[in-house]
Amino acid sequence: MEKWKRILAQSVCSIDELAEHFQLDAESLREVNRIFPCRIPRTLLAGLSSPSDPLARQCIPDPAELSGSEDLMDDPLGEVRFRKSEVIVQKYPDRCLFLVSGECAMYCRFCTRKRKFRQPFVITRKDIDDGIEYICSHKELRDVLISGGDPLLLDDEKINYILHGVRQAEHVKIIRIGSRAPGILPERITARLVKILKKYQPLYMNIHFNHPDEFNGAVCKALKRLADAGIVLGSQTVLLKGVNDSPEIMRELMWKLLENRVKPYYIFQCDLVYGTGHFRTSLDCGLKIMESLRGWSSGMANPHFVIDLPGGGGKVPVTPDYLLHRSGSDCHYRNYCGEEYIYPDVTAGD
Repeated sequence: MEKWKRILAQSVCSIDELAEHFQLDAESLREVNRIFPCRIPRTLLAGLSSPSDPLARQCIPDPAELSGSEDLMDDPLGEVRFRKSEVIVQKYPDRCLFLVSGECAMYCRFCTRKRKFRQPFVITRKDIDDGIEYICSHKELRDVLISGGDPLLLDDEKINYILHGVRQAEHVKIIRIGSRAPGILPERITARLVKILKKYQPLYMNIHFNHPDEFNGAVCKALKRLADAGIVLGSQTVLLKGVNDSPEIMRELMWKLLENRVKPYYIFQCDLVYGTGHFRTSLDCGLKIMESLRGWSSGMANPHFVIDLPGGGGKVPVTPDYLLHRSGSDCHYRNYCGEEYIYPDVTAGD
């Protein structure tokens, strides 16, 4: 058995073991686990000493997950509304989401598809074939995002089958893979897997990192292996209370990403997912973080701060306002230091 499969098979799913490891109340965790199960690789758990560790907060069940709110919902992004088949979601004119896996190396407590924790998320070969057929028959699709679950938890042969099928659609110019495996289960990024991925360029990978402590030697090695193969890496980060809701932490994370050839892509405002209210921050928090990046870090370290609008409205950017006022054609702006500068605009018709 491959090393990554052995690690995955030995993942901690036992509430009693978690409670003993962190000296927590097992019964309260058991109530959460009945609705939202947990999975944590032992290789990851071994590095966690406290339930307040940034990564521990992302994976340990919390009784707060059972606290409801009228703002929260099971399907905040309207994926059911825009579902074209069991595995295809198309909200945008030229791209679609292709869900190919029901497994994750770690169950993130803030996952936007947390509803799928409650029942087995099984995807069959027929589902995959139907998804490929949909993609091949819809000529408007230029971009396919392969997600799940985590696509990289599939066997190499299945990954090759899916990528080959999608690449048969000549109108699809870009294939993206959404995965957290390089950061959570870096052993999965084998030389054989990378050789398969390399065949299907241009191939992009959106990797999920939320905190600078998620980087270690094995993770950096996995990212290097992907980048050396010419796979373009980007990162998606979720703004989470008690994890990364400070300018200092987010700046360090963006720098860590760039050092490892991962371009910061999105910072997401936490989706309105049932069971995640304790992770939510204000929009002002995110805006202050964005202000702390602009000017104080390279533009390459400045991702888009976005809300994925509830109900399936799609992503909209949220940006700090640097325009102070207008005086005729003069636009008065503040810079990152708070200094005022004038930009002479061109009036309509000039």
